[in-house]
Amino acid sequence: MVEEGALLWEPSPEVVRDAKITRFAAWLGRPGEYDDLWRWSVEAPEEFWTSVWDYFQVVGERGDGPVIKGTMPNAKWFDGTTLNYAANALRGDPGRLAVIARDEKGGRRTFTYGELADEVARVRAGLVRLGVTRGDRVAAYLPNTAEALIAFLATASLGAIWSSCSPDFGASSVVDRFTQITPKVLIAVGGYSYNGRDFDRSAVVADIAAKLPTLAATVVVGEASWEELRAESAPLAFEPVPFDHPLWVVYSSGTTGLPKPIVHGHGGIVLEHLKALTFHQDLGEGDVFFWYTTTGWMMWNFLAGGLLVGATVVLYDGSATHPGADALWRLAAEEGVTYFGTGAPYIVASMRAGVRPEGLGRLRGVGSTGSPLPPEGFGWLYDVLPGVQLGSFSGGTDVCTGFVGAVPLLPVRAGVIPCRCLGALVESYDPDGRPVVGEVGELVLTKPMPSMPVKFWNDPDGERYQESYFADYPGVWRHGDWIKILPDGGCVIYGRSDSTLNRGGVRMGTSEFYRVVERFPQIEDSLVIDTGQLGQEGRLLLYVTMAEGETLTDELVAKLKATLRDELSPRHVPNEIHEVPGIPRTLSGKKLEVPVRKILLGTPVEKAANPGAMANPEVLKHFLP
Repeated sequence: MVEEGALLWEPSPEVVRDAKITRFAAWLGRPGEYDDLWRWSVEAPEEFWTSVWDYFQVVGERGDGPVIKGTMPNAKWFDGTTLNYAANALRGDPGRLAVIARDEKGGRRTFTYGELADEVARVRAGLVRLGVTRGDRVAAYLPNTAEALIAFLATASLGAIWSSCSPDFGASSVVDRFTQITPKVLIAVGGYSYNGRDFDRSAVVADIAAKLPTLAATVVVGEASWEELRAESAPLAFEPVPFDHPLWVVYSSGTTGLPKPIVHGHGGIVLEHLKALTFHQDLGEGDVFFWYTTTGWMMWNFLAGGLLVGATVVLYDGSATHPGADALWRLAAEEGVTYFGTGAPYIVASMRAGVRPEGLGRLRGVGSTGSPLPPEGFGWLYDVLPGVQLGSFSGGTDVCTGFVGAVPLLPVRAGVIPCRCLGALVESYDPDGRPVVGEVGELVLTKPMPSMPVKFWNDPDGERYQESYFADYPGVWRHGDWIKILPDGGCVIYGRSDSTLNRGGVRMGTSEFYRVVERFPQIEDSLVIDTGQLGQEGRLLLYVTMAEGETLTDELVAKLKATLRDELSPRHVPNEIHEVPGIPRTLSGKKLEVPVRKILLGTPVEKAANPGAMANPEVLKHFLP
């Protein structure tokens, strides 16, 4: 058993010398110690983020406005600046390899930066013919394929706004997201393959399109409409947009209602991803960058950012464990991947399956995110891949990056994230809102970052945005994770401090779950609990209170599971479904998910919830493990 904090890797003098962050420090004329760089980055954010712009020679017009104007939640960055994400992503050497697209059936396609730019220009011209202009929304229901990346870059080049969902999401989950942003075009796929099976999504696409009345067109990849979209060659142009012009809409998990449509700006994402991928992941030209993700997870957006630093990005459409548990490791070996990213559960699953990756001579780094990686996951990785740097990162869809993570200058210790990322003033707050060291508290940010949302869609006065992050500590971002900051600057994440479901790295709120379950007339009320913790998937448990005269039959259980699989995703099928006489609620009627989770993980009932704050405290005993 590997103990938390055990030293597993230290950077050699050569690693430190050659690290891209070392070159940055030398360019700045500052000492190369990480703590010094981090403190400067958060104490002088105007200087730091200006240096990022200048160091990478961002394509755009810098403008003469202030770097930061105002404070959270209304901080405005680089006022007067114009740029375009796609112009920065496609400036690589036209002859250098940009994309490797693989699928589960063995298909492989490649695109140089020049070929990618040509495809983007074709799809851009097609979108223009469909009437897409700056500010319009293009919605995508696509797997992680080259077409998704091409369509995103084409959308961004126009100053239009991208938003995507994975095709394993059911129609209701997709409609809940896309109806909020009123898209002009839907780009979809009629089917996909996963885990050795083919899935026909044509009926789902038709259902989604029928519920999006603002659509001017639906384009289906692999069919005539896609070929028509990309039929005409055209010169590639880039619409200059303000720094905070919307780039894409990504979505929260929907814990307290409809998923929140989070809007990120062109400039904030360009600067953040240049910083994160270069200085923390140590990526640049010559690297082959892979992260296992779907288009419904923010890591897809982060993976696309590999183009900003001139890397080759590897897209994979398929299951992580088909035809075997080592499928992703084999892919990495075949493609000469230098940086391999995945969700923490895949590392744990590889460990439990006894996988021993081979043929990874080019691999320098492994990234882990989605949920905390337990110390034994760290230990396994260093047993099978002793020379690599493991970077466990924690952040969120909300900022499309990590707040805390790894850096080539610092050692790796089991279960510990080495540092707070450059430009991220992360603190751990106790219940009274005071910063603490060496104690578990709420993860907060006390200064803004450029990739924080520019807004939520359909939130004109910012009320929903304010309530989401700033309700507990005015002017301070509360993220919803438990964190312990160690005296040496290392961090340990202890999971969500809210009730978000996290299955296979895919976050989904309980409200989405309830909308499906409670449509069944036989069910009066329900509660869903994810018992996963510390990077290990636990059980997904569904509790139902039946309507009068109804009972929980095997037939109903089967229907519930099938419906949840179809409308949410296969990851969100409960392991167990139990009947209970009532669902615990507060006096104001809110379901008590967090206390029930604590009870299931061993907390005594009397310590898990305050009965005086409950409408029906007598029902808690029915949730004892």
